Amino acid sequence: MITSKTIAYGILKAVGTIVLIALLLYFLYQIQTVIVYIIIALIFTLIANPIVEFMRRKFKFSNTLATITTLSLFIILIVGLVLMFVPLIMSQSNNLSLLNTKTIEQNIQQLANQTNVFLESYNIDAKNFINPTKILSKLDVNLFTDFFNSILSTLSNFGMGLAAVLFISFFFLKDKVMFLVSAKRVLPDNHEDKILNSASKIYELLSRYFTGLLLQMFIIFIMYFVVLLIFGVENAFIIAFLCAILNIIPYVGPLISSFLAGVLTMLGHIGENFQTEILPSTLYVLIGFFVVQMIDNNVSQPIIFSNSVKSHPLEIFLVILIGGFLFGIIGMIIAVPLYTILKVIGKEFLPNNKVIQALTKNI
Repeated sequence: MITSKTIAYGILKAVGTIVLIALLLYFLYQIQTVIVYIIIALIFTLIANPIVEFMRRKFKFSNTLATITTLSLFIILIVGLVLMFVPLIMSQSNNLSLLNTKTIEQNIQQLANQTNVFLESYNIDAKNFINPTKILSKLDVNLFTDFFNSILSTLSNFGMGLAAVLFISFFFLKDKVMFLVSAKRVLPDNHEDKILNSASKIYELLSRYFTGLLLQMFIIFIMYFVVLLIFGVENAFIIAFLCAILNIIPYVGPLISSFLAGVLTMLGHIGENFQTEILPSTLYVLIGFFVVQMIDNNVSQPIIFSNSVKSHPLEIFLVILIGGFLFGIIGMIIAVPLYTILKVIGKEFLPNNKVIQALTKNI
């Protein structure tokens, strides 16, 4: 029989649960930076683990020595990149039009005027379409400059974040066996084997995926850098680096990279003849980027997406497309790793489902 005391207890329990959930969410919000560090450290661990295992097998290193050696190599690589990248961008920040809103507006206006003059020479009246005032009114230049200034701000706080990530990664790599033993103690006995098998397979597949993604980004950076150097684009290192990072965003990233490279190439040639200098240089760079992206789409991406996570290219395309529709750019980036995790879990816990069997036959 339901009494007023039972109802009051139920209401009190529900309110208490809601308050606890709210406090937990608030706590997670307050420590979001720490959570980001842990996620980055997990990704870093997935990338570094194959190197640690190689050193253990090949050179008979202990797990601790292999971990220290691997992290030392990454630190040397990161410091080398910083020593090249930071002085370059800091020394040229004053004359990089990227960081000066008024300069960008003046350059866009000058570029639009030159484009109109060029088109008029072929009896094409494009003033209504290429109107500097309309372009500047619709283009929020501050977003453009804020993006690059945020990069400088991020670099200034880079040291603390890097130290935290490396510290967490060290123990993830060094004590992974201890974490596995601890997990066995808290996992329910009836699902322990399935959970551990899923975790092991996910770790393997995502390790291959992120390692391949890092290699792909490095290859893309080198090819972009060579293209920009060939056609004499200023600040080629910085532009190639930014475009390589943008390439992480599936399908959309390469388009943004090409647009960014084209705009920066044109702005870098401001003051020169539009028909003989600006237009040819920009077209050559765009063609070069198109060739690089064709190589990437037909060589790098199939190897990374298909071989590393054992999924068909069409399957990956649809997953990324759905992720983009649901969660935007972030959804596109996390779609493949999340889908891989769900596939592995599905195979372990629903092995007799025909749909799961069809999707996981290669895992």
